[in-house]
Amino acid sequence: MRQASDFTEPALKTVFAEDFKIGAAVNPLTIQSQEHLLAYHFNSITAENEMKFESLHPLEDTYNFRAADQLVAFAREHHMAMRGHTLIWHNQTTDWLFEDKGGGPVSKEILLARVKSHIQTVVGRYKEEIYAWDVVNEVIADEGEELLRQSKWLDIVGPDFIAKAFEFAHEADPKALLFYNDYNESHPLKRDKIYKLVKSLLEQGVPIHGVGLQAHWNLYDPSLDDIRTAIEKYASLGLQLQLTELDVSMFRFDDKRMDLKAVPAELLELQADRYEAMFALLREYRDVISSVTFWGAADDYTWLDDFPVRGRKNWPFLFDEGHKPKPAFHRIITSATKS
Repeated sequence: MRQASDFTEPALKTVFAEDFKIGAAVNPLTIQSQEHLLAYHFNSITAENEMKFESLHPLEDTYNFRAADQLVAFAREHHMAMRGHTLIWHNQTTDWLFEDKGGGPVSKEILLARVKSHIQTVVGRYKEEIYAWDVVNEVIADEGEELLRQSKWLDIVGPDFIAKAFEFAHEADPKALLFYNDYNESHPLKRDKIYKLVKSLLEQGVPIHGVGLQAHWNLYDPSLDDIRTAIEKYASLGLQLQLTELDVSMFRFDDKRMDLKAVPAELLELQADRYEAMFALLREYRDVISSVTFWGAADDYTWLDDFPVRGRKNWPFLFDEGHKPKPAFHRIITSATKS
């Protein structure tokens, strides 16, 4: 791995300083294994899993802030901004939250009281450290006519759980920027549903400040036209946008191939083309896009290894497994410094 003295290329955070923050998702292992890379190139971090409900609040009377505090301390040490991820999600949320002592579903009132207490505790703890929160994550149904996906939140509280979460977060930290965050955000059907939800929240006077575009994209999808349309549609609501979980998979989602043990030059070139076009587009909208966060930093660690195909390596980032710049890195730097 590269040492601090090995970094001589232009830093991402410097090249894009006039455009948007450049972030990476991290965990307690990668802030050690990727420390020099993170410190040199990035000025923002997001906790990959360590601030999700099951990590922070495994039992009703038990909070565990150890891992989350490590990440906050890393951000402080390296003068980085920090995003909080995530307060409300249908996954990685412990069962006790939704159950009474007999194991049955709790009442709406009890669930809202529990989540209010959780948000007050978590957001309040990091009030001076975290400038933005993904308050509600992935509540839109992917297919069909239904707006909201089925979840215990919806079953017990009804659609109001979304607005309540934003209200609780705003009470806990009135200065924090509050985001709705989702994937497939550039696909037309889901884009329109996300827009409908966020517009309805604004019409209700809910304190929401932005839309998080997860941007789990690949070499082929979504199209640049669909990305542009999504950005413009969300921006029309008067909110700021952030790319919150960016990576560019080498494979289409339904591609099950297992033959690649190393990434071939032609795919690296396609990835470079893709990143160059994407960043050129994002810079066009730098007046509404305030941050671009990768869901990782380098190819030695990515959630896309083994997903959706077990045993398959992926190479979605600008830096390789040794933290060296890939063709995609050089391409976006060259493009940005020319314009």
